[in-house]
Amino acid sequence: LAHEARKARARLFPSTLFYPAQFLIIAGLALRTTGAGLVAVSVILGLASWTLVEYLAHRYILHGRFPDGPGIRHFLHRQFDHLHLAHHARPWDGNHVNGTLKDTFVPWAMFMGLALLVGPLAGPPVFVAALMLGYVLEEWVHHAVHFHNFRSPYFRYIKKHHLFHHSPRGSEVGFGLTSGVWDAVAGTRIAKHDRDRLYGRAA
Repeated sequence: LAHEARKARARLFPSTLFYPAQFLIIAGLALRTTGAGLVAVSVILGLASWTLVEYLAHRYILHGRFPDGPGIRHFLHRQFDHLHLAHHARPWDGNHVNGTLKDTFVPWAMFMGLALLVGPLAGPPVFVAALMLGYVLEEWVHHAVHFHNFRSPYFRYIKKHHLFHHSPRGSEVGFGLTSGVWDAVAGTRIAKHDRDRLYGRAA
């Protein structure tokens, strides 16, 4: 398990260096050109929005099951199906726990380029930078859930939440990776009797 954790961390380190660095640079430049209020709002919105992005991506892309076919169908099948299917088949395989910088760089560059065109710097660019900071935080939470045992109430909750998702009964619920908020909103919350057993509320 320690060996697999090291493999997963090696995949995650480039993103861990790059995305916080781009956030610090963009937010720092924005603070020099405008007040801290707009920067703070953009950061809060970016981090909060990532929780929705992670839910939607996990549910509809990673669990989207794109059958192979011609054209765009083949592209989607090659890009997504093998990644998450392998993670569910081998949840502690370090090659399939975390994404890589290569997986996210092109979408980030496209959205950041658009954000820079729209401006101002303290608005959309800081929002996108904070969104990707949220991505890095989520990836470390996911890594910790699979490889560590922290004693905080939040960590114990999210570990049970996520590992239930990996069970045969949970594969169609519990898509949130850092919380169950969007599962509750979208109707994919873990069933009450399972939650009671998971979180120790059963009689």
